[in-house]
Amino acid sequence: MFVYMDNAATTKTSSKAVKEMLPYFTEYYGNCSSLYEFGQIAKEKLEESRQIVADCLNANANEIYFTSGGSESDNQAILSVAYRAKKKGKNHIISTAFEHHAVLHTLKKLEKDGFEITLLPVYENGIVRVEDLKSAIKDTTALVTIMFANNEIGTIQPIKEIGAICRERGVVFHTDAVQAVGHLAIDVKEMNIDMLSLSAHKFHGPKGVGALFVKKGVLISPLIEGGAQEKGKRAGTENLAGIVGMAVALKDATENLPTYTKKVTELRDMLISGLSKIPHSKINGDLINRVPNNVNICFEGIEGESLLLMLDMEGICSSSGSACTSGSLDPSHVLLAIGLPHEVAHGSLRLSLSDENTVEEVEHVLKVVPEIVERLRKMSPVWDELIKGERVHVIQ
Repeated sequence: MFVYMDNAATTKTSSKAVKEMLPYFTEYYGNCSSLYEFGQIAKEKLEESRQIVADCLNANANEIYFTSGGSESDNQAILSVAYRAKKKGKNHIISTAFEHHAVLHTLKKLEKDGFEITLLPVYENGIVRVEDLKSAIKDTTALVTIMFANNEIGTIQPIKEIGAICRERGVVFHTDAVQAVGHLAIDVKEMNIDMLSLSAHKFHGPKGVGALFVKKGVLISPLIEGGAQEKGKRAGTENLAGIVGMAVALKDATENLPTYTKKVTELRDMLISGLSKIPHSKINGDLINRVPNNVNICFEGIEGESLLLMLDMEGICSSSGSACTSGSLDPSHVLLAIGLPHEVAHGSLRLSLSDENTVEEVEHVLKVVPEIVERLRKMSPVWDELIKGERVHVIQ
């Protein structure tokens, strides 16, 4: 049986999105910047898609800028606000210790350029505390950038409350919502969001396309120079087919959110219940405030990489963390941020679902994972020491 449970890494492009995209590869392939009718047909579809994306977020169409994906959107949002604010004497940025590396690496770059970076703790449950944010904001704070939902452990942050604090203090608030858009109901106005990043391939859209929401009045600068596209804020011929596919996929996800949430939450809870029965295992992140499709669990005494390879041999696609850092031998910075020691963080497994997964697939995973964990523990010298009492169990 083939089981795909790595939807936080990427999703299958939906048949609806593919069908809608195809004509813009072969039939209406004009350049949106061309003035003749053939180009203007493409332009009309571009703007129609922009309106669809805006409607799904309760934004205005002129607040949506198309990009290549979440990483580009994060970079543009953060760098734009930071460098503009620095000219006004504000060089302090607040984020969290477990952001995606698209945010953390950008903040490291800014730190080298003289910015002061504060990374808030996220505690054992993986959730930021608003009182910590209140204490961290000061007169020189230019930006708060906190992810909507964590890409590894799926915990949802108190975005509306964070946004309200930022509004009150006159600080721009950006959220990396790559793992939330299409999976949670999002209203940028109600939630006090100034800037929001999203990526199509996380909700059954195509890869290589995303968007940045920028509230009217917040100024951004282009990362890519060379053209007047996207109101001069993102040069380069628009990926029209990709944008069309993203809009279709997002509209479909938004309209079907209640059905999706019910089905995927039930599958997720089946996995959590079954996997938690494995001795010396621990579900990571808050059990309530998490996206419907995320399960992240650590098994003491094993290496996550070995677990992934053996699951792959059983036809199960999974992850030990973010796909962007899967080649790294270091333990997940997310798991370290919630207080797990290195030896436990190394034994993590992330299963991320879609509405195409089935009960039969979940049952297959619940049969296979305990068998593999047991097999790996028998081969582990660390587990042998734990069994003999030469080491103390971290996970009871």
